[in-house]
Amino acid sequence: MAKLLVLYKKPKDINVFDAYYFATHVPLAKKLPGLKKYDVSTGGVVSPAGASGIHLVATLYFDSLDAIKAALGSAEGQATARDLGNFADGGVDLYFFDTKEV
Repeated sequence: MAKLLVLYKKPKDINVFDAYYFATHVPLAKKLPGLKKYDVSTGGVVSPAGASGIHLVATLYFDSLDAIKAALGSAEGQATARDLGNFADGGVDLYFFDTKEV
């Protein structure tokens, strides 16, 4: 299993971000080829030191790193990436990696 971890930093307007993210961006991302599962954080994203600069964490699950790369390179992946500029005004970081159960 491989994961694409998306960290959305605090936006200028949380209500505008949330409305757009769930109504528009999530449906786009759910069309990514090879996507197996998609979940998001709920409530505040905190660190051991307290509040963080992260508003929302999205985790997208795929079979492999190659599947993530193929999804991001697809027409759906390019449309999803372009859409980030429409709402993620606080910034966004993407990380992808393989996982193993321990």
